Amino acid sequence: METDHNQIGPNFRGAISVEASNDKYTCSLDVFLGDVKVWSSGHLSQFYTIDKCTLQLTQYGDLLLKGGLDDRVGWKAGTSGQGVQRLDLLGTGNLVLVDAMNLIKWQSFNFPTNIMLWGQRLSSRTRLTSFPSNSSLSYSFEIQYDKIALYLYSGKSKYSYWEYTPSDLDGLNITYVELTSNALEIFNNENYRIGRITSDKTEPLRFLALGNSTGNLGFYYYSYDKGKFEASYQALNTSCDLPLACKPYGICTFSEKCSCIRLIKRGDGLLSDCTENVTEGICGRNDSQMLELQGVTSVLKSNPYKVNVTKEICANLCLDNCTCVAALHFSFEDDPAKPGECYMYGLARGVKQIERDGRLSYMVKVPKGTDQGHDKHSHWKKWIPIVVGVVDGVVLLLVLGGVGYYIIRKRRKSCADTGHSN
Repeated sequence: METDHNQIGPNFRGAISVEASNDKYTCSLDVFLGDVKVWSSGHLSQFYTIDKCTLQLTQYGDLLLKGGLDDRVGWKAGTSGQGVQRLDLLGTGNLVLVDAMNLIKWQSFNFPTNIMLWGQRLSSRTRLTSFPSNSSLSYSFEIQYDKIALYLYSGKSKYSYWEYTPSDLDGLNITYVELTSNALEIFNNENYRIGRITSDKTEPLRFLALGNSTGNLGFYYYSYDKGKFEASYQALNTSCDLPLACKPYGICTFSEKCSCIRLIKRGDGLLSDCTENVTEGICGRNDSQMLELQGVTSVLKSNPYKVNVTKEICANLCLDNCTCVAALHFSFEDDPAKPGECYMYGLARGVKQIERDGRLSYMVKVPKGTDQGHDKHSHWKKWIPIVVGVVDGVVLLLVLGGVGYYIIRKRRKSCADTGHSN
């Protein structure tokens, strides 16, 4: 299926897509704008087949995607008994099932993927979703009653990393957003526009996309000079503001490069090189401790786990929680010892370098160090402060249990050398 050619770039095409996947094939019903896949029946759940892929409009009016020797159904529109007569692809890119009176009974616009097309609306009941490759994490673009936001999902946890709140809410809720030729328009429950995010270009917008790899939100127009779609707006303009800019236990520095926290537990060798979860299966104060990284924060936001608690209590809450791998303490005053808000994280991602702020304390959970010179019944230190700013762009190397001993010995040696020279 193909729409008529228009004057603002490529036209839409609808097709059955079959792609090889190991010894099987993925089978899906897709809509393309040029070479960009803007909708797919397999966005949330892939349908695999080994020999054939069939699209069928049944006599009862349901659209089925089938495959295999037994004609197994991998996807359906769910319109049986609604008088559906045909499948159409509209000029907007909306794939629709209509009855004899041309009334729409099902439409792809109601089941968005990671792309929102011009003229399409998105309500609080729908969302855009995207999935980084080889990862269990996912991104979403959601409409809340008082804001629109980007989220990172990790298991049952949900963290925001970008938000936009209209200034003209006036006590009314956001009902839907719509992509127009030059902006994303935000409307309340009385259908009044209460906010808009505009494109940076004059060319008409064709779609909005939530990136699969970055999680960034972008507006796209067709560039005739380059013969492809180009971004005219990005919600996040620096790579360090992206939630997965660096690998686990990585820090995005001022130079927008990633530094690794490489942990070596004395006698056990390397624990992490930004690829492993060094605290997997570790919880409790006897087996773990908190490493404080000064001059960093997380772009990931959530509701506070606890309020009006000190940094030490916040650290202990994370130590005692087996799913917590990092914590952020925000003091109400410019003193980290004062009470504040405690945020807990189930992943050490989205960490970036910032100017030192005495109110912020970001801590990651690490295996407990083995320092034979200390009381074996003590917890050694609840956290170890490390200043990130002095190692911008290079690897952090930390010897747990041995770093303090090394610094003290070096200072003593320096003092002795000075005494001899005098």
